[in-house]
Amino acid sequence: MGKPNIYRLLAVLLLVPLLLGQPGESLAAGGRLKIPDSVKDISRQNTYPNPSMDPEYVQPSSSTLELFKTTNYEIENPNLIRLLNETTIQPSKLAIGFRANIYLGNWALNYESKETSVNWEYKQANLNKLDNRGGRETSELTYEQQEEFTAVGGLTTDVLAEEDVRKLMIAAAKQNTGLNLAFESTVGKGTKQETIMRVPAKKIGYLQAYVPAASERGNITYGEVYLNIQGSEKKLIIKNVTHKGVGAWIPVQDKLSFKYSLSENPKTNQP
Repeated sequence: MGKPNIYRLLAVLLLVPLLLGQPGESLAAGGRLKIPDSVKDISRQNTYPNPSMDPEYVQPSSSTLELFKTTNYEIENPNLIRLLNETTIQPSKLAIGFRANIYLGNWALNYESKETSVNWEYKQANLNKLDNRGGRETSELTYEQQEEFTAVGGLTTDVLAEEDVRKLMIAAAKQNTGLNLAFESTVGKGTKQETIMRVPAKKIGYLQAYVPAASERGNITYGEVYLNIQGSEKKLIIKNVTHKGVGAWIPVQDKLSFKYSLSENPKTNQP
């Protein structure tokens, strides 16, 4: 076998692992996410320190837990739980005739996840190119981030209480995927990764890097929340309950999906 054929075989063998990951991938059976071999962690190499966006959790107080028992609707919204924790109304047992119905607002009560998947090629962050058409030997192509890049996610539908909905959805998506998710993920200029691709003579090598993102879909439950007081008894009354389907793209922080290709001629859609 001649040297040109050997180089072509080596290039194909190196290319196969990077092509195993599909652009979109749902969770595997049992809820465990399989990360393709083409996806690499850059948390140590990233020159931009992405702030961690941990799901917000507010511990219900004992009085809030008692209020939860008075309604059939599950309450997960940390901002609503915080408000109920701060409610310090203590009716006197002597106030037998005291009655009050306090309107606390129209709230996003909870979120139910229906589908979580990952698009490993959500946004292209970088392209490295090596033109070896004039060379006589195989050259090496490595990844280096040319410019700072930020992948921005967000909700795909208009909703009430958007910030509350975002908190509920990212908490569910993190639990479902086990990935470090945030609505913004930045790759700093000069970030490198040790993967080396071989570019045979008379070829052009293209190494594309993508920021992955989780696609989260489900239903938000809204309701008008009232704090009802009758004498010494307190309870929650939730009225006008509605459900709305919502979706969101949530980028993965500090991971890149790489795609390598070879060409004999410059690609028209690439520099």
